[in-house]
Amino acid sequence: MQPEAIPPSVTALPRAIARLVRHRWAEHSARRALPPETLQRLAERVTASEQLHTGQIRIVAELSLPWSYLRRQASARERAIMLFSKYRVWDTEHNNGVLIYLLMPEHAIEIVADRGVSRHVPPAEWQQLIAQMSAHFRRSEYEQGLQNTIEVVSSRLVRHFPRTSHGPGVNELPDAPVVR
Repeated sequence: MQPEAIPPSVTALPRAIARLVRHRWAEHSARRALPPETLQRLAERVTASEQLHTGQIRIVAELSLPWSYLRRQASARERAIMLFSKYRVWDTEHNNGVLIYLLMPEHAIEIVADRGVSRHVPPAEWQQLIAQMSAHFRRSEYEQGLQNTIEVVSSRLVRHFPRTSHGPGVNELPDAPVVR
């Protein structure tokens, strides 16, 4: 008589619980990494950047994934794509929104660019930028890493979606980073 196989959902549960504990344990230090004054300076950088191009930049930092993502071992990329949709970064007039996503407890960074930007900026450039951000984050230089990232994203948007001289244009998305 053969023993019954254990369903994958049962074996994944301990990993999900361990991941949940790691996320909840890291929430306090993640909040300290991005204090309110840092968030304000980053919002100002995004605002200044968007005066130079028609693109939209959103920063979302998550202190912990929702249980539904933890339970099924969802990736940071999957969550970033969902937040890209939730915060309507995809819904810009010129399809040129860019989401910078941080999953703080896992030190995961994702950049999701709308289809207009993706036509001009290959994924390898975003991966290189993520590597640079990671180097800053390993040294606990969160603000500097995000400021540099805003500058690089802005330079790509200026090159491919420059603001014309017909005025400041419309700010389609809020500039303040979201910490959730």
